[in-house]
Amino acid sequence: MIRSPLTLMTAAALALLGPLAVSAQDEEALQRAIDARQAHMQLYAHNLGILGGMARGNIPYDAAMASAAAADLGHLTRVSQQAYWPEGSDIMMEGSNALPAIWENLDDVFAKSGDLVEAVAAMEAVAGDGLEAVQGQMQALGGACVACHRDYQQEN
Repeated sequence: MIRSPLTLMTAAALALLGPLAVSAQDEEALQRAIDARQAHMQLYAHNLGILGGMARGNIPYDAAMASAAAADLGHLTRVSQQAYWPEGSDIMMEGSNALPAIWENLDDVFAKSGDLVEAVAAMEAVAGDGLEAVQGQMQALGGACVACHRDYQQEN
């Protein structure tokens, strides 16, 4: 099994969630949840950037790198993200790209994440099988991300 630095970064970002049991109203705990959520999204973007760069020909295809990026995405999708969205953290959204609508529709966000889990699993299964295999899965993977971002993320 390939262990990448990103897997270690994922574990470190998720470790921020440990102290959240203190109190959802505690501002420090809320900030840790927000930091963990944002780190999680940055890790998604990093790994998707690797796979997308390969698919577009901007990065030379490397089976080990593609497999590691897909595995990192797999680890990220298998983590329950509900702790990232504690009640009260919606008022601390400075610097966030999340639209206010996300707070009214968290059930929809979590439902859409199921499509991402499936798309990532499909990418994990083929990432090491060649450039064409990665290219073949990128549309579904990108589409799963866009489905949520279209409704809940403001454009940069």
